[in-house]
Amino acid sequence: MILLPDELRAKLRAEARRSAEQPGHDPCPLAKFFNPLGPATWLVTELAQDGDSLFGLADLGFGCPELGYFSLREIEGIRLPYGLRIERDCAFVTMHPLSVWAEMARRAGSILQAQTLLARSLTARRTDELPPP
Repeated sequence: MILLPDELRAKLRAEARRSAEQPGHDPCPLAKFFNPLGPATWLVTELAQDGDSLFGLADLGFGCPELGYFSLREIEGIRLPYGLRIERDCAFVTMHPLSVWAEMARRAGSILQAQTLLARSLTARRTDELPPP
């Protein structure tokens, strides 16, 4: 699987330019990478001009997700048992900005747990918004 197809690469570069032009810009993650055999997860909002440095939230499974830069080449170079590699969640879409993900992941201890909690909050909100029968 190609982790960054051209269309996604262009969107991530555009977010990097927007962040440089607008201090305080808080975009929603555009991509989620994950280890299919473990807890490591990355949420990506930007791709630097070098084509390798990604910015986002990284969680290697030690209970302390962190905001920062990480290398696309290093992630692509990870070799897992059974010939597996790091994958991109093609179905990932979020309406939460990166700051919300980071805060929730820190509180929950992982991006995966934060994803569950954020999904529950959306489900609860949708139920609360329904008109009475």
